[in-house]
Amino acid sequence: MPTKNIVFDVVGTLVSFSSFYTSLSTILSPALAPHNISPQHFAYTWQTAAELEFTFLSISSQYTPYTTVLRSLFHRTLYLCGVPNPRDVVSDEQVDACVQAYSELDVRDDVNLAFDWLRNHGWRVWCFTSSSPQRVTGYFERAGIDMPVANIISCDTLGLAKPALSAYQAVWNMLPDGDEKWFAAAHMWDVSAAKKVGFRGAWCSVLEGETCEHIYGRVELDVRAEGVLDMAKKVVEKSDCSQMFVPGTSS
Repeated sequence: MPTKNIVFDVVGTLVSFSSFYTSLSTILSPALAPHNISPQHFAYTWQTAAELEFTFLSISSQYTPYTTVLRSLFHRTLYLCGVPNPRDVVSDEQVDACVQAYSELDVRDDVNLAFDWLRNHGWRVWCFTSSSPQRVTGYFERAGIDMPVANIISCDTLGLAKPALSAYQAVWNMLPDGDEKWFAAAHMWDVSAAKKVGFRGAWCSVLEGETCEHIYGRVELDVRAEGVLDMAKKVVEKSDCSQMFVPGTSS
């Protein structure tokens, strides 16, 4: 009998940035406040810059782990935010503390309930992440959530960065033919790319707030939800009332 599989994005979807923003506020406020830069705004800018370079490096066949890129771009991002001579105001030790804070993100409150709901309805739960498997395992272990490392797929292992379609295709190919395959994320770019290789797509608004669907072409979400548990319940409901998805057919 075919298995029902759901692949989750991790950082931003299952894991919140709230503690990261709090840590950066503690570490960086003396450097940011004189320039009217909020820690959350800097954090978003830093992460976005890192994601851009991470993706570009992968596209140009120079794949580099995301955390390496994140650390390397810290002072450049601070400079581009309007802080002259950033190395004079933020030390390498402080940068290390900021990167470490990224390793200590908190899993969202409803994730354990969402995983239980899916598993109790016969689903196999996977994760696909730009982070290392060790880092992601740490997120779940601190939260007391069962997530087998064998079910955590990393871009580092594939040597391919999301959102390259080949990365999602590699994950699709790992799952048995004939199985039902869903991709769930709080990043619209993540879901829209996964749908292009055949996954059914679920998006929740906990991170972005708005889908901005008009920039994603003809991609139609199969499920949209407010939180991770809400998304899980809607995926189960949508699956139970529909036929097994076959790539190339309308969803």
